[in-house]
Amino acid sequence: MPSLLHPALPLLLGATLTFRALRRALSRLPLPAHVRADPLRTWRWHNLLVSFAHSIVSGIWALLCLWQSPEMLVEIETAWSLSGYLLVCFSAGYFIHDTVDIVVSHQARASWEYLVHHVMAMGAFFSGIFYKRFVGGGVLTLLVEVSNIFLTIRMMMKINNAQDHLLYRVNKYVNLVMYFLFRLAPQSYLTHFFLRYAGERTLGTFLLSVLLMLDVMILIYFSRLLRSDFCPERVSGRQHKDKFLTE
Repeated sequence: MPSLLHPALPLLLGATLTFRALRRALSRLPLPAHVRADPLRTWRWHNLLVSFAHSIVSGIWALLCLWQSPEMLVEIETAWSLSGYLLVCFSAGYFIHDTVDIVVSHQARASWEYLVHHVMAMGAFFSGIFYKRFVGGGVLTLLVEVSNIFLTIRMMMKINNAQDHLLYRVNKYVNLVMYFLFRLAPQSYLTHFFLRYAGERTLGTFLLSVLLMLDVMILIYFSRLLRSDFCPERVSGRQHKDKFLTE
């Protein structure tokens, strides 16, 4: 059982404080005029900058972990590497930071979906951190950060009302491909793996329940993505205040 003296706690604290420091540093960068004019967009822009940095580092790190320890692709429960363990701690620190940032900034109501996602992700990561099991599963889950690089670019351009730019039009197709390769495919593979734990009262069963809830959220996000980028006529008449917070 995890204790107050668990050696992973300094890693989690260090990662959380690192992202907090990064948030403060990035907030000093100049803002696009359209973003600067709205305090809510300003907060979301800074929040996404941190997310973008996390996605680049974690996405590349996850690919390197699998290249160095390919057994994680098969031995999802037992495979372990120091690099993979540190990656999971690093990303858990990001989710802790982002959760605190959302709550402290009084955006919990508008961003409740992110909070639900973060709580589930942290629950899954903590099982690998404190029990040193399913670290390979954590690394595979973090392949989604490769997709998030392009998803975050999309969201930042939407916040800046830049949907008519060529970069947005190109990125929306790249984002769709990456969504399939690094979000839907790994999630399907992991769900298939954890289905073997159905009916058992084990850590694997807990992780399966988390995965199934994430599956539902991912499919909802995917349907929103398709409607927004490829069927805009279906949403053009719908008014949704501060829609950019979640889409």
